[in-house]
Amino acid sequence: MSVATLDLSRIAPAFADPVRESQAVFREVMECMARPGRITSFDRAPQAPAGLGQAAGAVALTLFDFETLVWLDPALAESEAEAWLRFHCGCPLTTKGEDAAFAIVTDMAKAPNLAAFNQGDAKYPDRSTTVILQVASLEGGPTVTLSGPGIQTTTDIAPQGLPQDFWTQIETNQTQFQFGVDVLLVSGDQLLALPRTTTAQIKGG
Repeated sequence: MSVATLDLSRIAPAFADPVRESQAVFREVMECMARPGRITSFDRAPQAPAGLGQAAGAVALTLFDFETLVWLDPALAESEAEAWLRFHCGCPLTTKGEDAAFAIVTDMAKAPNLAAFNQGDAKYPDRSTTVILQVASLEGGPTVTLSGPGIQTTTDIAPQGLPQDFWTQIETNQTQFQFGVDVLLVSGDQLLALPRTTTAQIKGG
């Protein structure tokens, strides 16, 4: 599906004030990266098309552009969400996770392992993939204790709907620092960040 063939009447609106709103979202994302486990809300962000929550859409509108290679969950292929992203962000898509600057994962049952994405390299460790995982909720799941840079002692989170071995993947991801991916967990209009520096321990585990 090319932008040229899109039915523009079916494309939902993006930010009403792109500069101001994208700057506000960027600041919130950076604050969450600096303070892992902190939950922020983008309740004033535009409603994204079906399959994509407000937080995921707000991050995409802020961080994706025509130079940003994006891996998009096959569950969103040829959807209005894909058309919305391509129209408003101009982002090229890739089916190769190892090439992606960003990834949006919405189907947790078929979620790729974090190791399938770009881990960075010795010359450009900062060019690893930022993985956006859209989950059922950021609250009400098993309690996980986070520690590491940006956390004074520890902090607890309890997201729901993650892949069964997700926290094992996070442990592997953290141990290979400075390489590894950064993860943004999103649900509806909420977001929390798990930078590659963050250590996670399941309570009672």
